[in-house]
Amino acid sequence: MSFGRPPSISGSFSVSPPDRGSFPLDHDGECKQFMQMYLDCLRKNTNNSTPCRHLNKDYLECRMARGLMERDDWRNLGLNGVGGTESASGGNKDGSVAKDNPKDRPNVQS
Repeated sequence: MSFGRPPSISGSFSVSPPDRGSFPLDHDGECKQFMQMYLDCLRKNTNNSTPCRHLNKDYLECRMARGLMERDDWRNLGLNGVGGTESASGGNKDGSVAKDNPKDRPNVQS
């Protein structure tokens, strides 16, 4: 018996990939501004995510572009047909620059 010790790992132990939907945390804050904008939008809209879907798509695009989650079809993520996402450079996928919408900016309180 091995009281107080973890059980020994036998030869039958095998490593399995993470479940679908689990992905690395953003320890370096690479997509923090996208996440903050999305969360601020949810707060403004009493947790109704419909008006914030474009921000959700931007956040997930940031994560996929930086390898923080596996790239997937927007249809599989429930975001098919949502407005164009901004790339990490600040423009749309077609190269045009997105219009600045003050409603999409996070609230900054001093």
